[in-house]
Amino acid sequence: MDAFSDLIRGVRAHGSLFGASTLSPPWALHFVDGAPLTLCTVLSGAGWIVPEHRPPEPLRARETIVVRGPATFTFVDEVGTRAEPIACGEHCATPEQGGTRHRRGWNDPGEDDCGGGAGYAGDAGGAGDAGDAGDAQDAGDGRGATTLIVGAYPVRGEISRRLLDALPVVLRVESGGTADAVLDHLAAEVSVDTPGQQVVLDRLLDWMLVCTLREWFDRPGGEPPAWWAAQRDPVVGDALRLLHAEPAAPWTVAALADHTGVSRSTLAKRFADLVGEPPLTYLTRWRMTLAADLLVERQAATVADIARTVGYSDPFGFSAAFKRVRGINPSEFRRTATTLASLRN
Repeated sequence: MDAFSDLIRGVRAHGSLFGASTLSPPWALHFVDGAPLTLCTVLSGAGWIVPEHRPPEPLRARETIVVRGPATFTFVDEVGTRAEPIACGEHCATPEQGGTRHRRGWNDPGEDDCGGGAGYAGDAGGAGDAGDAGDAQDAGDGRGATTLIVGAYPVRGEISRRLLDALPVVLRVESGGTADAVLDHLAAEVSVDTPGQQVVLDRLLDWMLVCTLREWFDRPGGEPPAWWAAQRDPVVGDALRLLHAEPAAPWTVAALADHTGVSRSTLAKRFADLVGEPPLTYLTRWRMTLAADLLVERQAATVADIARTVGYSDPFGFSAAFKRVRGINPSEFRRTATTLASLRN
């Protein structure tokens, strides 16, 4: 297990309302739910993503933008469009709400008499670096049909929030990368209605998100999070994989050094230089992140049970470490998180 795989494992599309509509200018789709993470990609045509309190971003054919919530955003044919915004959320897949006529498969051009819609996945949406709004006419000039696919991801738990913390409000990835192959699969899958399609679409969205984030982290001149760059180091990368594969193991700097084939001093310095903190400090924070999610997910488990799961034989030592890292003791954290979850539901 590597750091990225651990962080993204809780970010999954599930039960996608997936379709596609012909968007004829003018259009304005306002995605109002403010999902933690929303992926937007155009199979054909072009438009503009207008995030809340952010400059507009052109979105051309086979390009992808990821929006990080809770801010909302709008997809328009051009900046300053005369179209009245259609509010899109969990009901955007129904015609009476301005969404797609079919939950799966293509709409025939002109068949959808509500004037527009969007493919929509997950619970709802919102993501990257600001672009120049000066090309509005080039990006959304009405040259043919525009087909938008939107995958909105609920992000549950503390683990996945560490991934969100590494992302800007909006990030964009141009066409021509590894995600292009996924787009071809998406286009083929939504063009037919076959058994098992829902599962395939969900997994294709997940694949698309992984490819998009990989390319953004690896972009020339980019500033990826320290843990991403450190994974490429032959020594620190191995140490990170060990910590994520067996977080409850009784790791010491000496044991990590032995497994990675370097001296303790070499490992300690290299890890701190690349990750920004010593290896055991990183391990403690990761254990507390795992514990925070387990406290919420396993309501029947005691604090001592959770402590043992993340590598602490002494529940008092675990509680002290949890409060030091999280600023609250485990029992209080569980009560607060459970109350917030019940209010959201």
